[in-house]
Amino acid sequence: MTDPNTDRDLDAEKSAAQAETEAEDQGIEPIPEPEGETELIETDYEIGQDNLAASWTLKFDIHQVVFTWSAFAIMAFIVLTLAFQNEVEPLFTGLRNWLTGNLDWFFLLSGNIFVLLCLALIVSPLGKIRLGGPEATADYGYIGWFSMLFAAGMGIGLMFFGVSEPLSHYSTAFGGVTVGEDGVRTDWAPLGGAEGNVEQATRLGMAATIFHWGLHPWAIYAVVALALALFSYNKGLPLTLRSAFYPIFGERIWGWPGHVVDILAVFATIFGLATSLGIGAQQASAGLNQLFGLGTGTGMLVALIIFITAIAIVSILRGLDGGVKLLSEVNIALAGLLLLFVVLAGATTDILRDFFANLGAYGQYLPALSMPFGREDANFSQGWTAFYWAWWISWSPFVGMFIARVSRGRTVREFLIAVLIVPTVLSVLWMTALGGTAISQVVNDGVTSVQGAALELQLFEMLAQLPLAAITSFVAIVLVLVFFITSSDSGSLVIDTIAAGGKINAPVVQRVFWAIVEALVAIALLLGGGLIALQAMAVSTGLPFTLVLLAACYAIVRGLMNEPR
Repeated sequence: MTDPNTDRDLDAEKSAAQAETEAEDQGIEPIPEPEGETELIETDYEIGQDNLAASWTLKFDIHQVVFTWSAFAIMAFIVLTLAFQNEVEPLFTGLRNWLTGNLDWFFLLSGNIFVLLCLALIVSPLGKIRLGGPEATADYGYIGWFSMLFAAGMGIGLMFFGVSEPLSHYSTAFGGVTVGEDGVRTDWAPLGGAEGNVEQATRLGMAATIFHWGLHPWAIYAVVALALALFSYNKGLPLTLRSAFYPIFGERIWGWPGHVVDILAVFATIFGLATSLGIGAQQASAGLNQLFGLGTGTGMLVALIIFITAIAIVSILRGLDGGVKLLSEVNIALAGLLLLFVVLAGATTDILRDFFANLGAYGQYLPALSMPFGREDANFSQGWTAFYWAWWISWSPFVGMFIARVSRGRTVREFLIAVLIVPTVLSVLWMTALGGTAISQVVNDGVTSVQGAALELQLFEMLAQLPLAAITSFVAIVLVLVFFITSSDSGSLVIDTIAAGGKINAPVVQRVFWAIVEALVAIALLLGGGLIALQAMAVSTGLPFTLVLLAACYAIVRGLMNEPR
């Protein structure tokens, strides 16, 4: 006789295997089942049930509502921006100034909430919960995992602002407070500045820089990543932003409330990426012009975006492990070598000493810098901080989903420490080495070329004062370009997942489509207003998505409270 329980187990295994085979045949890479006891959410929704799948000249599999509305709106934006380049520039300028000038308090307050939530979860018992179930194991080792999340999270920005931002904040702080005839401050100094005081201006400048690249941006990323990972790997829902809102909307997330969340995520990701790609193109173009005299005009920027997007498409075709993972690890290695060179070739002892001093300055000025209300340094808090927070928030669906994709098997505490604390420490080291060296060159060596150069050139001017300048500048250009590629590749993966209704292995042609769209948006914005246009769209898409993230905080806590621990 056979044991009926054994028969049932075999039938269940066969059914699971058959379902997995059918999913793979339909182009779905099934989300791994939770390992161990978790609190699954029971729903009749199946991934891809609202999709339009067909194979004409090319095979595609798209969510009918999310893909259609997102693609149509973005393509219309590209066409209109290119058609009315002169007319849209003042529109973008006014939009950016109004949003940062009137809603800076909202962005700053929201950023504080994200940081406090992450720190509370690290020290709370909820931190013991494992993403993927109590018996889940990590999909990637620490080196590969951290390389991917860091390269996707801040690569291009660290290259562009690593020298220019510390130097800018030092200069404005050293210049002190200036007031116009109407009694309003006209300077860009953080807080009250440090007029004429080199030491205090340096401390304040570095603290302000670290503030923009430390806990707050990574907390924004962590909130999105944790929400996605929790509700997909532990609750069994699709890997899309709408899944995180099940505790709020219930089954309605499969309708228009969920459609709106996912469409906003696509918009935010596209325009956040376009901002970074535009900035990366400007810096790479400046570096190539300095080394090889290739020019920095609009035509060069457009050609560079097209060329790098073509390489990104090759990376897309190679897949996650053969493409973005490999490039991320190469880039982290190159960034580490550049950082080590600057430390050794520059004032080594001063850099190592200043690392701890800058951490202390960050802690000292953090409460004042993060204060949402009653700010007198409007140019700094609105022009720098509010823009940064909106930019990070617009990037958060992209970076958050990418981090979630590669973070299964980590505990919440391990996840948050790795995503929040470790990158902050490395950002402090990076800014101390590059920015601190530039400030030292200005203050101690009297080098005026670094301070007087355009923002995109200041990194190369700093390297020009050190040995092997041509080699290190070329390495810096390669870093910018590869960060460019990994951002485009990773962003296309994330956007396609959202626009394909949660399918994480939809036809690759769709990822190629989104990579091309990212490039077209970046080109359109550069032609229609340059850096200001890029910033305006990052801020405008970051605003509605801030509301999405605040709601996600509530959903995360509710979801974790229901998990066994």
